[in-house]
Amino acid sequence: MSLLVLAYPEMKAEDYKWVQSLRKKFDERYYDVVEPHFTIVFPVEKIEEHSFVQHVKKSTKYFESINFTIRSSIIVKDAFSKFTDVFLVPDEGNSEIIRLHDKMYTGILSAELRLDIPFIPHIGIGGSKIAEECREISCAINKNRFSVNGVLKSLDIVFYNYPKLETIKKIECMDI
Repeated sequence: MSLLVLAYPEMKAEDYKWVQSLRKKFDERYYDVVEPHFTIVFPVEKIEEHSFVQHVKKSTKYFESINFTIRSSIIVKDAFSKFTDVFLVPDEGNSEIIRLHDKMYTGILSAELRLDIPFIPHIGIGGSKIAEECREISCAINKNRFSVNGVLKSLDIVFYNYPKLETIKKIECMDI
């Protein structure tokens, strides 16, 4: 059982369908568990739910929407498993998502920050235990020009116990 903070992006229907087609093909672990998202706070197990929610609410008091544009994919070795992942990463909006992530990992979450793992804002689209397969997927995606535009307007505080994921609190940005 874990608590996380996820940002489900709003995007054009055709972009959503394209992302989901990639996830359906390459993401056997999470396609049926969670919608396309950016993880802002990774799984936390040692903090009580009420304290976690209060901290996130306080940290996002002045949260503004974040526009993003994705034009490439990358591969990253998963720090928690034998998988290598394929990520869609934003060009625009990247620094704003990083700042939001950093804002969360203060106070009661400061001890949860993994300094040995770089934070890369992303939408996960697949993974494999064979890294070369991920490289091939990423190269195939990147050989075509694409642009996925979207906006993050809310954050979901979620309870997660694989494969169950449940939003326990939604935080809307202040400019809605």
